Amino acid sequence: MRVELPQVGESVTEAFIGPWLKSVGDRVEKYEPLVEVVTDKVTMELPSPATGVLSAIAVDEGQTVPMGTVIAEIEVEREEAEEKTERPAGRLSDPALIGTLLKDVAPVGPTGSAGPLAGAGAGLRYSPAVQRLAAEHGIDPAAVQGTGIGGRVTRKDIQAHVESRGSAAPDLDTAGDDSEERVPLTPIRRMIADNMARSATQIPEAWSTIEVDVTRLVGLRDAVRADFQRREGVNLTYMPFFLQAVAAALNDNPLVNSSWGGDAIVLKRRINIGVAIAAPQGLVVPVIHDAYAMDVTALARAVDDLATRARDGKLTVDDMQGGTFTVNNTGALGSVVGKGIINHPQAAILNTEAIVRRPVVVGDAVAVRSMMNLCITFDHRILDGAEAGAFVNAVKDRLEAIDPDTAVV
Repeated sequence: MRVELPQVGESVTEAFIGPWLKSVGDRVEKYEPLVEVVTDKVTMELPSPATGVLSAIAVDEGQTVPMGTVIAEIEVEREEAEEKTERPAGRLSDPALIGTLLKDVAPVGPTGSAGPLAGAGAGLRYSPAVQRLAAEHGIDPAAVQGTGIGGRVTRKDIQAHVESRGSAAPDLDTAGDDSEERVPLTPIRRMIADNMARSATQIPEAWSTIEVDVTRLVGLRDAVRADFQRREGVNLTYMPFFLQAVAAALNDNPLVNSSWGGDAIVLKRRINIGVAIAAPQGLVVPVIHDAYAMDVTALARAVDDLATRARDGKLTVDDMQGGTFTVNNTGALGSVVGKGIINHPQAAILNTEAIVRRPVVVGDAVAVRSMMNLCITFDHRILDGAEAGAFVNAVKDRLEAIDPDTAVV
């Protein structure tokens, strides 16, 4: 049986292979962890899809390969093989078949595992790590003899080529003097960088911002916050109110809840909102599925749950899948105006900025109000200013319509 890297999200195209937890010849039980895998969305232990013996490892630790790549083979036990012929194979969406997220995973480097499949790496493009190292030294990777799977060029091959030219690879940790220090990239930091670069280079984006008077929202939250904490056991932040307004606006403006499909625009029937969270291992964007069906209380619980599990490294693969739109609460960092980078391949991202009390003109008078900015970045292939503006103004109208009688539950 071939073991493939599963698809864990529409925007995840490749993964970094971490340490193999089993060696060739080891017996493995079904769902027992085989290898650690890192993507820009998740770090996980990939489980064995069957009981048997690990007969081959196709991709060495330290390599970056596309999702769907065959990375190993398992010699399945006869009983297991017979069982599989009698029932359908498990779906890739089954969390048990996809993987378990890891907590506080340290960076890993290439060490090489035994027993690769012949030719399994043939036809694969050079990994981002290889391309960067080759570019740093002015080397054409095609001119380097590869020692990886199927002749694949690895970082070690590039470094060996550099040394053979009489120019050793540079120290990865420090610069030439004491005035600088180089901090090696972790796999997840490198993949976040690659994903952001892909978004910035592939999506022709535009952005705009509007200001919102949230004075009545602030008053409502202050009035019910303590009672809400006692009743629900979670803190009532502004985010659930933002998310409820965004979900309703997406329902009314379905073009914003879409992605670019090359020869078509793909409208998403479900409203699954990703919430950007700064976790210890890096930025993660877990998803609140079917957010339009939730009230403020349900959204508050969902946000608190995702934030807690993100900090503890306990997010699941399902938590990271299926996002159709992203909200980035940069206001929590004190930002008042900012342009987000679209979470590829979504159509847009909304920054909710800091709430600031300042004097504004209300009618013919000047009053101190609680004001905030909503900043939308959008894919100009899908949306024009009119559509993006209609959406963000729908969010504004819903937030400004909140009053002391607005139901929180």
